[in-house]
Amino acid sequence: MLRTLDIRDILIIDHLELGFQPGLNVLTGETGAGKSILLDSLGFVLGWRGRAELVRSGAEQGEVTAVFDLPAGHAAFAVLEEAGLPVDDELILRRVNRNDGRKTAWVNDRRCSGEVLRALSETLVELHGQHDDRGLLDPKGHMSVLDAFLDKPKLHAKTQSCWKDLLNARKALNALEAAIAAVREEEDFLRHAVAELDDLNPQPGEEAVLDTQRRKMQSAEKIRDDVARAHAMLGFEGAEGVIGEAIRWLDGVSAQAEGQLDAVVAGLSRALDELGEASSGVERCLDSLEFNTSDLENCEERLFAIRALARKHNVTPDELGSFAIELRARLAALDAGDAQLGEARAKLSAAQASYDDAAQHLSEERRTAAKKLDLAVTAELAPLKMERAVFTTQVSDAPAGAAGCDAVAFTVATNPGAPSGPLNKIASGGELSRFLLALKVCLSNESQGITMIFDEIDRGVGGATADAVGRRLASLAEGGQVLVVTHSPQVAALGGHHWRVEKRVVNEATLSTVVPLDDSERTDEIARMISGDTITDEARAAARSLLAG
Repeated sequence: MLRTLDIRDILIIDHLELGFQPGLNVLTGETGAGKSILLDSLGFVLGWRGRAELVRSGAEQGEVTAVFDLPAGHAAFAVLEEAGLPVDDELILRRVNRNDGRKTAWVNDRRCSGEVLRALSETLVELHGQHDDRGLLDPKGHMSVLDAFLDKPKLHAKTQSCWKDLLNARKALNALEAAIAAVREEEDFLRHAVAELDDLNPQPGEEAVLDTQRRKMQSAEKIRDDVARAHAMLGFEGAEGVIGEAIRWLDGVSAQAEGQLDAVVAGLSRALDELGEASSGVERCLDSLEFNTSDLENCEERLFAIRALARKHNVTPDELGSFAIELRARLAALDAGDAQLGEARAKLSAAQASYDDAAQHLSEERRTAAKKLDLAVTAELAPLKMERAVFTTQVSDAPAGAAGCDAVAFTVATNPGAPSGPLNKIASGGELSRFLLALKVCLSNESQGITMIFDEIDRGVGGATADAVGRRLASLAEGGQVLVVTHSPQVAALGGHHWRVEKRVVNEATLSTVVPLDDSERTDEIARMISGDTITDEARAAARSLLAG
């Protein structure tokens, strides 16, 4: 509920503070007194797009503050929480418009954007008038109006959930088909590459081992002849045989040398032992250098094959094994693709069936609700002196979406036999107002916690019809809050609270102000609305009669 509206330096308002009440709040005044400025100011603080220039002439900035009381569970709480703004049962909106065009907004003393204000406004206020294109007269919003009347949120939630599941299943299938198609384009390459890798079967570290063996065999070719010559020089045909022969000669004469050759013979024996060990070492080296020429050829062939395959696939030789595993996995995915596609298509089919079922159920409920809404609106039109008018809610097929497969449009025929057409094109201004009011009465249960504002919705009607309009506005205000800008004395008389908007001139400047009316002032204001500038006793009597109602 809108509790207070504080306006400073906006258009022709210098400072105005209004305290609104629950129930039906009525604002009256002569044409041009500034009633529309109040709505412009409220729209400004709610973030609505309106006049570009709002700052009063001569002022540096204009400012509007609106205070709302929020009952428990009000929809504004969710908007506040999502925006990270303080949540309280009192909501204070403040917006400043500087004379250079800059605008700044606060919610509960925290800076916020215009988008947040507009999101809050959708939970706080409904504005309705003859030229209202934001609410019931917007054909794009007719489905939401019917759904509000239907009042089955679980059914809507199920349809939305099934639609989301359907989109996800379709997306998953498309992604899988694209992935399999991409793999199929390189299937020949994959199969050839895997076969090539399997045939070679490179092992981690094998390239380094082969390289060492190759270098060793290449070196062996160069040094083996020299080692063999050295082995021959050391063996029985060489040094070992010569020293052995020398020892035998010296052993034969050592007795005659009276011990002079004993040390020599012992030294030569030791040398012969060392020479034997050296000869054995050279022989082992020769054995290790012994290889078949084909071994070198085989080693080089495998080494070069591993290196060439690594270059081909742009990996290191040691990564060939893991690369082969990756290629096999891609081939396996391709081979399993048909099964995966079957599963994905089955999931899509199931999701489609679930969505079709939910959307069909929702469509049936909408068509049933449409008939009930037509009857309810027709019942409300009779007291509004439109008993011959025909209101029809058309539910037709539409492309599938989160809201189902329906398109909803309100059509009217103002007289029997007359062609029906869109609500906002067939009805005249006064008729449009009454259609709109009848709809709002039928939807009143869906507007709990929202302040409804009707801007001259009674224009073009009078007498008993205006009285019927006023009574329905009063009915809408029961348990809630309705603000009405009106020129109809019948409507004004039914208000629970009454303000008069008037102009005054101060220091040659025209200013607009709003005055709360007591019972006596209210009688005079309604009498003015009846008779014009000159208030007669008859007009006062008629005003008192309306107020006594």
